[in-house]
Amino acid sequence: MPSNVTFILGGAASGKSAFAEQLCVNTGKDKVYWATAQIFDSEMREKVSRHLEQRGAGWATIEEPETAAHVLAPLSPGQVCLMDCATMWLTNHLLAEHDLEAAQAELLSAIDHCKADLVIVSNETGLGIVPENKLARRFREAQGRLNIALAARADTVVQVTAGLPLVLKGAL
Repeated sequence: MPSNVTFILGGAASGKSAFAEQLCVNTGKDKVYWATAQIFDSEMREKVSRHLEQRGAGWATIEEPETAAHVLAPLSPGQVCLMDCATMWLTNHLLAEHDLEAAQAELLSAIDHCKADLVIVSNETGLGIVPENKLARRFREAQGRLNIALAARADTVVQVTAGLPLVLKGAL
């Protein structure tokens, strides 16, 4: 088991990434940033640039859109890894038409065997209306199942809304 798993959940642009980054900085451990996003357009390129600027120096960055074990297996107890974010990771698998249950099982296994502290960021997608198309409904359901599984594994779960953290499980 990892030393500590913290799961940060919130809506889009809620401040969850900035909060998660600060948690990592506060550990005093060597910081690893697991970037799951893929850049397909200028809007995403700008978002990634904003995140890089916000994060600042002192982070080792691993860009891996799908395979958790490649990122988590080599980590050590002296490190903290920020996965930003589980939503993009799931989207990558969904769009690649992978078996989502198998991908989720691989992610959870990699988390279980990781020796570093983990901070995992994810979007809460179940608070809005029911999407009007099948792909969006499939994504929302898969994201809900993934969030439930990640929250169950986490020592601490925090909901961030309007930049304000609310601890749902554990303690900060």
